[in-house]
Amino acid sequence: MRIILNARIHTLDSKLPVASAIVIDKDRIRDIGDQENIKANYGHLGDQFDLEGRTIIPGLTDAHIHLEQYALAQQKVDCETTSIGECLDKVAAKVQFTTAGEWILGHGWNQNDWPEGFGHAKDLDAIAPQNPVYLTAKSLHAAWVNSAAMRLANISQGTADPEGGHMQREDDGTPTGILFETAMSLVAGIIPEPSPNQVALAIKDAQTKLWELGITGVHDFDRRRCFAALQRLHQAGELKLRVIKSIPLESLNHAIALGLRTGFGDDFLRIGSIKAFSDGALGPRTAAMLQPYESEADNRGILMLDSETLFEQGRSAVENGLSLAVHAIGDHANHEVLKAYSQLREHEQKSSVNSTRREGPLRHRLEHVQILHPDDIPSLASLDVIASMQPIHATSDYEAADRYWGNRARYAYAWRTLLDQGSRLAFGSDAPVESPNPFWGLHAAVTRRRADGSPGSNGWYPEQKLTLSAALQGFTSGAAYAAGMEDRLGKLSPGYLADLIILDKNIFECEPDDIRSIHPLGTMIAGSWVYIKPELGDLISSDEHPPL
Repeated sequence: MRIILNARIHTLDSKLPVASAIVIDKDRIRDIGDQENIKANYGHLGDQFDLEGRTIIPGLTDAHIHLEQYALAQQKVDCETTSIGECLDKVAAKVQFTTAGEWILGHGWNQNDWPEGFGHAKDLDAIAPQNPVYLTAKSLHAAWVNSAAMRLANISQGTADPEGGHMQREDDGTPTGILFETAMSLVAGIIPEPSPNQVALAIKDAQTKLWELGITGVHDFDRRRCFAALQRLHQAGELKLRVIKSIPLESLNHAIALGLRTGFGDDFLRIGSIKAFSDGALGPRTAAMLQPYESEADNRGILMLDSETLFEQGRSAVENGLSLAVHAIGDHANHEVLKAYSQLREHEQKSSVNSTRREGPLRHRLEHVQILHPDDIPSLASLDVIASMQPIHATSDYEAADRYWGNRARYAYAWRTLLDQGSRLAFGSDAPVESPNPFWGLHAAVTRRRADGSPGSNGWYPEQKLTLSAALQGFTSGAAYAAGMEDRLGKLSPGYLADLIILDKNIFECEPDDIRSIHPLGTMIAGSWVYIKPELGDLISSDEHPPL
């Protein structure tokens, strides 16, 4: 039994918002409250740790991450630069240590941040003539490749665009090396894939980085190989991060055949929702819009799933106990998904789909919800659809949103409006699209400003700012509800799982701009310390100290 004393504990439990001591018994919280009462009742039962007034909050959950891609991205060229030249320099440095013929992989470029705009295959050819190169955009909805990669993929002037994607081309039809949406798979499909064991090792390393950020759980949206890797780690007792694992739509029939249901598993690895894509992304202007992009009269993005198709596929899912999580960024995509959800809710009510569910109706999700038509805003609350959003997207994307969506952007990243309507919010990062640092996300939610203070002291569309408490709920109780685990995660309360973090400053007392620089000093999951900074080591003497 562990007894933590002399702490400033923000429980996020309305029954007892602040406490000074907490009792941990195995993987659960046994008691929490006033220090003197805790010492009187438990002081003789376990090890005591005096935190000297430091702040504790519940562990944070990233409700939308691509865990495999994030883990593997740590091994790729970092292409998040301010110019094409800087990106090319990083690729060229990688070439120097890569055998001819081996693939060079990178991630993070954003043409909207480059004065030159999109890159070209010829740029990469000049520095990597003997290596195929595949660099994914920050949005993960576009890729930049060189001629060697296109030759291996048999991409030429006569190659047709695949359904749901396209290639950027010269006037004569020659591909430039920029691939959008499904066209990315023409090259991605021939890159040698890592084995589940290699992915497992990468995730094992990555979870350490997530612990250091105060993340104790994630909702993962990668695919089968990631699930296989997670199972390996779990079976070996090496998965120390709570994972809700989605299933891609193309695997729906397999999941049904196996009898998998949302919520199956344990508190460390459990089945989440069926993940589908209804459109693209803002960066490459492939998010499906009701009206054209600004200055692009012929471009309304790419709608990948309309309401009728989604309803037909979703009906099979819900009839077999599987909730849906649908990627929708543009207002047209969100409209179609909400229309399908309305039909699915009617179907659920008329059938016996939820008759055996202790938690009630299936917890469907909208992933991203980046821009809504104002008529659709009330629908999330009325349909009890979870708005799974990433606050950091707003501060990263506001310039592109203003440029391509114009005045419509006032309905973009509308957290406060959705919350006021009664919608449930679950927050994440979409890493590796963005950093998984939850304090960056909290800062964005509270200030609507970037680290440099732009776009100004009031923030971007400041009426959409959240209070710190509301923002924290997105990373705690909101994420727990989306996972069907709100009875044991999301707050610090007796009977709840002992997932908590110790902060280097009191998040409720610091200036909003200082939230971004908060660093956890220690992270506990299931009653065990998985991360402790050296400066905390003298206060927490435990045989379970993780390697520093």
